[in-house]
Amino acid sequence: MRKPYPSNFGLLGLAALVTSPLFFPPAWAQQPPAPSAAHPQQMSLSGSGKLEPTAALHLAAAIELALSANPELSAAARELLAVEGALIQAGVRPNPEISVLVEDTRDKAARTTTVQIDQPVELGGKRAARIALAEREREAAAADLAAKRLEIRANVTGAFFDVLAAQQRVRQAEDLFGLARRAALAASRRVTAGKISPVEETRAKVAEASVRVEFEQARGELAVARKRLAAAWGNPSPRFERAEGRIDVLPGILSPEEIERRLQISPALARARFGADRQAAAAELERTRRFGDVTVSLGSKRAEELGRNQTVIGLSVPLPLFDRNRGNVLEATQRAAKARDELAATEIRLMTEAAQTHERLKASVLEAETLQKEILPGAQGAYEAAGKGFELGKFSFLEVLDAQRTFFQAQSRYLQALAEAHRAAAELDRALGAPIVSSTVDGNRP
Repeated sequence: MRKPYPSNFGLLGLAALVTSPLFFPPAWAQQPPAPSAAHPQQMSLSGSGKLEPTAALHLAAAIELALSANPELSAAARELLAVEGALIQAGVRPNPEISVLVEDTRDKAARTTTVQIDQPVELGGKRAARIALAEREREAAAADLAAKRLEIRANVTGAFFDVLAAQQRVRQAEDLFGLARRAALAASRRVTAGKISPVEETRAKVAEASVRVEFEQARGELAVARKRLAAAWGNPSPRFERAEGRIDVLPGILSPEEIERRLQISPALARARFGADRQAAAAELERTRRFGDVTVSLGSKRAEELGRNQTVIGLSVPLPLFDRNRGNVLEATQRAAKARDELAATEIRLMTEAAQTHERLKASVLEAETLQKEILPGAQGAYEAAGKGFELGKFSFLEVLDAQRTFFQAQSRYLQALAEAHRAAAELDRALGAPIVSSTVDGNRP
């Protein structure tokens, strides 16, 4: 018979392990601790009491902060500790009972006193079934904890790259604002020189104001993205100066065969399997309860009238005439069958979601590469040529505006494609249970 827990695994050691910031019970979900991205004197306390870099923040440091301070992860770890207590209790045997029976309390000479101990004896494998159920519950709780870690990791990764994209968008909007300002000054000089109509100057100023609005919008989006990232470790006001990383380094793409292989050992699918095993163990426990337990009695009886002690031995067995636990067995059996059906449905759903995310990743990577290699260089060259041509009087300002709008839209689409690619990669990481690409030299992906 299996022990309910390892003999060398105490509650104090378990508590220390669970409360550790890097706790990750399942072997398939362990990740090496990421080094801090900032120097110790360049860090401050976040809202949760954890150190947050005040200078540059790398993705590894952001994930470490979230894993050490997220309250949902702490709740999942405490649930695992609670299940460990249930596993200990499942292996406990029934307590004996002691009883005293006194007959004829008025006449001491005829009094009879019986003292006996009653020990219930479980039959039908109830204790082993309880331990098996508690072990399945522990496995399910560990899988829930692992899945929660992966969920937090994916959310932080997506939020981090959103901040990188927002920072880049602010820089691009600032550059465009400078170009629009120079175009407006050039239009003003040409109006003063009498070479173009004042209407062109008005258009240039309107374009400058429009770019200024876009610049302010980009700054607002950056502020929102920074707060969303800092909220992952319980800090409503971000203290880091900037997110450091290369958003233009695209994630790798796995083959469908590799995705299917990793999905079979992923925490998400393991959690569903453990849930089905737990329901099967619960059904087995209800089956064992069809058999009644025997109570063995042993004691001593003192008869004052006879002046001697007598040994008392007893055995009681319940008669299963009315209650045979049929209803509970039927319920547990059907729930176990339901869990198996849900496992099959979950496997199909996870495979479908992984395939869809994989296609999103491939499409985003292809779009980003196309924009980077083919569209952005041409749009930038056309805009610069139109600006110089306008200053020399070769192009109208409408042509400059059209080139500017095309260039800005291409840049925005490029950043959106990059951010979408990294978000899809993070979601695929969460489904597969491990990063799909190795670490980059700049710490972009841990």
